[in-house]
Amino acid sequence: MSSDTYGFELPLLLFGGFRSIIDELHAELARRGHPDVRPAHGFALQAIGLGGATATETGRRLGISKQAAGKTIDRLEELGYVQRSGDDADRRRKLARLTPRGVEVLALSAMIFEDIRSRWAGRLGAGRLAELESGLRTMVPGETFRLDVPGWFGA
Repeated sequence: MSSDTYGFELPLLLFGGFRSIIDELHAELARRGHPDVRPAHGFALQAIGLGGATATETGRRLGISKQAAGKTIDRLEELGYVQRSGDDADRRRKLARLTPRGVEVLALSAMIFEDIRSRWAGRLGAGRLAELESGLRTMVPGETFRLDVPGWFGA
């Protein structure tokens, strides 16, 4: 390791790796019939989940306002990834639910992430990649998968 390494580089390198993976994912999603999906949409689809969620619940999970979540849900509905319907348990609630297209894009994303990880393993070596992942699991406090990234970046 170089003695010319500075502390500020670590978060930039981690973010650069994240960005390169997400950019590659979205380029592949576009090639496979999902050109309008944006990174924030992926977080929103995860926040809505298979059980559905209201705009309030989605906003809380994403760390954004109910209004911002509602706009994101509106866009996902326009694109055919979610649909709104009444909640059988409480008719006052309006749930956003994933459509088959929404489930498809999440499943496709998972497969593409596996392909990207395999390419990283090919470039870095499987052992080095496993060490990197293990080290990051050690350093990331608590839950490793947080949906509130959109809200965190917007703050």
